[in-house]
Amino acid sequence: MAPHNVVRVKSGIPGLDDLIQGGFPQGTTVLVTGPTGTGKTTFGAQFVYKGAELYNEPGVIVTLEERVSDLRKEMRSFGWDFQKYEDEGKIALIDGVSSVAGLPSEERFVLEEGLNVEGFLRYIYRVIKAINVKRVLIDSVPSIAIRLREEKNIRELLLRLNTILLEMGVTTILTTEAEDPKRDKLSRYGVEEFIARGVILLDLVEKDIELKRYILIRKMRETKHPMKKYPFEITEEGIVVYPSGEIY
Repeated sequence: MAPHNVVRVKSGIPGLDDLIQGGFPQGTTVLVTGPTGTGKTTFGAQFVYKGAELYNEPGVIVTLEERVSDLRKEMRSFGWDFQKYEDEGKIALIDGVSSVAGLPSEERFVLEEGLNVEGFLRYIYRVIKAINVKRVLIDSVPSIAIRLREEKNIRELLLRLNTILLEMGVTTILTTEAEDPKRDKLSRYGVEEFIARGVILLDLVEKDIELKRYILIRKMRETKHPMKKYPFEITEEGIVVYPSGEIY
């Protein structure tokens, strides 16, 4: 049984908390993995946005795969007005793309070109402290390695990043690519799932001649959870998990 005194952080994703005893353990780093196009960025963005909207918990998104302006536009399709909470100081979006692409950025928070591991960690630490952040999304782990040109040292980087996040007491979602989840290859580098205290897989399964999305909680420390695949959908209002709709 999981401890009863664990403080839970609501995911903001309908149906998910029913599977993890009410939410993520506070201060946990959760790895959200899966093939391209399974909804990992939306999952993490929803966690941060709903934290600000529903629970008054400030959040940070470090976007390393798309420009902040594109992320805002994409998330607006779910009715999520990130700019509103940015203006209120409840959400900070860190642009980790523009400088690498050689593009100018008008964002308040921008990761500069040529940042090393130390600079990257220090910048994130500063932003988290600045708005008293409770929730963090880093999208994605492979893009950190590429951006910092430190792919060979990804294990050390992730360990240090995770240590900083744990010490600050924030609840974090890291996204990564699963090369072949069917064969238990849950992450690009094979180390991400070991530094995370939780691992959630988003994937697709063929059912009745069409592809269906499913979620599987592979690991969640301090939490009693099922090891089954459950359907989820990306609706007009974001991700919804169906705990009663077990696939198998």
